[in-house]
Amino acid sequence: METNTVNSKNVMEMLTVANEFCHFIEKAHEYETKDILDYLQKIFPLLYLKGALLPNVEVQVPEANERFVTEKTWESIFNELRNKFKPNDEFWVMDHADFKDNEALKASLADNLTDTYQDLKDFVLLYSKGTEAAKENAVHDCKLFYQTHWGYRLVQAQKYVHHLINADIKKHQDSVY
Repeated sequence: METNTVNSKNVMEMLTVANEFCHFIEKAHEYETKDILDYLQKIFPLLYLKGALLPNVEVQVPEANERFVTEKTWESIFNELRNKFKPNDEFWVMDHADFKDNEALKASLADNLTDTYQDLKDFVLLYSKGTEAAKENAVHDCKLFYQTHWGYRLVQAQKYVHHLINADIKKHQDSVY
């Protein structure tokens, strides 16, 4: 039984999947939109599961926390993804955190992916600094942001990606019946 939670199997697996996701997103401009959607359909559930399995970590040195993804990097990735998904980048979601509004909100697949990329890239880079304090902060923030930010975005985007991949099949099925 591993006692050091920042080096646990669940953290290592999250790190591996997050790193894979980030590398793919950084190279998304090299792929066809269909291939990106196919990849996302498969990695979203894995990222979500690995995020749910992250341990709770108490941060001893909060000053060791850092963010790495710059606004320029975020904008570059966002623009690449938005161009890949045009004209299907935007979709409608319900914000369950503020359900009293009971109104659908417009979301962007590129925005959801880029925000998720930012949180996961910061996790990977901070963790890779190798100090215990950096690892604690990385795991703590990754879990917190999973619970409050990128977990929601994955679920929203997954439903839409499923729709984009299967819309033609549904149209065909509806025309048969």
